[in-house]
Amino acid sequence: MGITLFNNEGKLSEQKFDLEEDFEREVVYNSKKFFGEKTIYLDVKKKIKTVSLGGAIPDGILFNLEDPEDIKFFLVESELAKHDFYKHIFPQITKFLAFFKSQDSLNLLVDKIYSVITEDDNLLSEFRKLLGNREIYKSIKDSIENSQNILLIIDEDKEEFEEIMNTYTDTWDKFVRIHVLKKYKSQDGNIYVLDPDFVGEDPIFEIAQKDLGDVTRYTEGYHLEGTSPVVQNIYKKLKERIIESFPNLIFNPQKYYVSIRNGKNIAYFHIKKKKINLTLMLSYEKGSEIIKNHRLKKYTEGIEKFYGGPSFEVVIETEDNLDEIFEALKKSTPNLSLET
Repeated sequence: MGITLFNNEGKLSEQKFDLEEDFEREVVYNSKKFFGEKTIYLDVKKKIKTVSLGGAIPDGILFNLEDPEDIKFFLVESELAKHDFYKHIFPQITKFLAFFKSQDSLNLLVDKIYSVITEDDNLLSEFRKLLGNREIYKSIKDSIENSQNILLIIDEDKEEFEEIMNTYTDTWDKFVRIHVLKKYKSQDGNIYVLDPDFVGEDPIFEIAQKDLGDVTRYTEGYHLEGTSPVVQNIYKKLKERIIESFPNLIFNPQKYYVSIRNGKNIAYFHIKKKKINLTLMLSYEKGSEIIKNHRLKKYTEGIEKFYGGPSFEVVIETEDNLDEIFEALKKSTPNLSLET
């Protein structure tokens, strides 16, 4: 069922797009509106004309700098639903997915983006404003290596999406975010509908307390695939230590995270390529007393609400000092015992 909008004028008419470039233009001009004020959209066709990713050229590149220490990177593709999925959309996205697997290609993209930024005073000023004192090149490189996403903006949903997500769980389901954008005309101006909303918390927070159930396609291997040996060793060591002390705890892989369960979720692993962001159900202040050698991130009240109480995130990038992570986990769940 589609969305029908009404206002005091009556039913609003949807503005259909005949040309893809017109649809792309809406995304470019309204990027701050759609994606948030702390995002930066690079119009690839205008700014980085020479970029070819896996033999395909994206429409845009998006950086979400809401958290400057955990920047999210997106290749953006704007598509019209009338295009054939398997002849047009599927090959394009598949080439982007292949691109992510080439470290040499990623390095070239980092260099090109940095060059574009430093040659454009407005872009440079915007990055500096949002990054503060952080080094731009390193921030760009870290985001592209740790947060690889494809943002597919389309004017209508397509029935092939659900099937392709269920079939290609390690690529499409893992890296592609699909948003349907519609435009309506009224006397007061244009009205846009973006479904789902991009602005706001990461999807992991929205379902933090709502596991998807027994979804067998999500495994620990699903989350660890393509990660660095350091990340794999961090996860392995922490899991072995936890299971050795508390054998009844369950490691529960879901689409966006791996949770640790003790009747309910007591911790969440958000596994990146070169680091693990671990959410613990403990106040930031208490966590700071225990964890001295890893970077902590204080959650907003809204995020804590998603997790159901006091919580914070610890960023684990090294195998050193994992004992303090284990101690914080125990402290976060007082009813844990060796007899669990």
